Amino acid sequence: MKFNFDVETINTLIIKYATKLGFFILGVFVTFFVAKWVKWLVIRALAKAGIDVSLQNFFGKLARISVIVAGLVSCLGILGIETASFAAILAAAGFAIGMALQGTLGHFAAGVMLLVFKPFRIGDVITTAGESGTVATIDIFNTALDTPDNQRIIIPNGNVFGNVIKNTSFHAKRRVSVAVGTEYAADMDQTREVLLAAAQNTEHVLSEPAAAVVITGLGASSVDWSVRVWVASEHFWPVSDQLIRNVKSALDKAGIGIPFPQMDVHLPTQWTATGANSGESVADIHKKERASSSAL
Repeated sequence: MKFNFDVETINTLIIKYATKLGFFILGVFVTFFVAKWVKWLVIRALAKAGIDVSLQNFFGKLARISVIVAGLVSCLGILGIETASFAAILAAAGFAIGMALQGTLGHFAAGVMLLVFKPFRIGDVITTAGESGTVATIDIFNTALDTPDNQRIIIPNGNVFGNVIKNTSFHAKRRVSVAVGTEYAADMDQTREVLLAAAQNTEHVLSEPAAAVVITGLGASSVDWSVRVWVASEHFWPVSDQLIRNVKSALDKAGIGIPFPQMDVHLPTQWTATGANSGESVADIHKKERASSSAL
């Protein structure tokens, strides 16, 4: 088979496709330029809105990739390539990826909510999803905690945002409460004064709100008190330890006892008498009585 092309036809084809190729290359160049500009614009807008840096970078990259994909598909149309099929393929691929990463996308959505609403920040001490520790990192998909014994715990953000979050570092002040029981024979006014002095003499205790000593109940063997002081959040644990020591020492100096549960055991008279005469233990006597009952 012979193909007869004259010079004029060849020149026309070259000009036609060279022009399309030139527009295609120009379109690709413009696409990447616009994508970079859109990324910068998105990051700048999110920064002005006070959005977390991690979200700024993520949405900036997402906007850049979206512009590049849309631009390249449009550029393929310049070459005369049917782009409807590409759009259908991209839609199907996006749906399949979304279904496959359903759980991951849930963690991503939770990470976005955590970074936007900020229920806690890096360095806060929190309890969530059954774990407690200091927040080390907050990423898009998970949150890392460091425990007091220096273990790193990685929790998916879906588990964090879907559970109760207790942030013990949120407020600048915290209340330290020490429960203590005193004997019923002790004078209540004197006990209150002793406990209040112990609280006020503890280092790092704030004067406002003032320390307080309240009766919380009348127990089976003691009058129950609660010694309450306010401290800066960073002093919570040292003050808690020192306040317990001060309360115990103050009560000892004042001669006020701290009762503890006791149990009185009453034995039948015949057991004690028999055991005392024979030298046998109560357990041996009880064993013999059971043997006698079985024989009868």
